[in-house]
Amino acid sequence: MKDCTLYKTVDIIGKRWSLCILLELYKGQNSEKQFNELKNMLQNITPKTLTTRLKELEQYGLVNKKVDGSTVPIKCKYSLTDSGEDFIEVIQQIKKWGLKWKFENKECERSKCKFCGLENIE
Repeated sequence: MKDCTLYKTVDIIGKRWSLCILLELYKGQNSEKQFNELKNMLQNITPKTLTTRLKELEQYGLVNKKVDGSTVPIKCKYSLTDSGEDFIEVIQQIKKWGLKWKFENKECERSKCKFCGLENIE
């Protein structure tokens, strides 16, 4: 099964926090977020886990890392790649399935959820 595309994909996005990180990078007006911004948005994630997941998502081509060496301390900004932005559509489909089959949630049924920031797709 190690060569199966589905299993490879689940291995990438099935790790704890991966989807949440992608979603936080998608949300808001600013398409680039610093490490501390992400850490504050994901309140229960440890710095080590966030670092590990960001490196993995970068290796898989879902996240860009831009290093600004002109400041001290050096600042890194993260954003979604085209592939990462495209994957947001998959997350929207997961949300749609959850609303249809599992979870009744009035906030999520609105045109734009105040929690995840995703548009409700029909």
